[in-house]
Amino acid sequence: MHRFMVVSLVFAGAAMFAPLAVNADDHHEKHERRYYDRDGRDYHTWNDHEDRAYRMYLGEQHRPFVEFRREREPRRREYYRWRHEHPDNSLFRLEVR
Repeated sequence: MHRFMVVSLVFAGAAMFAPLAVNADDHHEKHERRYYDRDGRDYHTWNDHEDRAYRMYLGEQHRPFVEFRREREPRRREYYRWRHEHPDNSLFRLEVR
């Protein structure tokens, strides 16, 4: 009888914490990552605009795509420098009709 109660408690605990783990994972997926630019003394929030800008940068530099989070610090600093010279309003022109 003691074993049955222990097993029941383990399953009950798992059932209680499973939704919390799923919600925490969902929140993590929606969270945008931020990178600190030491030279510019600001943060770059990695979102769709930043990803598009990074891909434009790689195209201009004729470099193959490497996920930004996997880039080494010197390459990141080069990108930040380029990014400060190319703000959103110059990269992403909105068409007004």
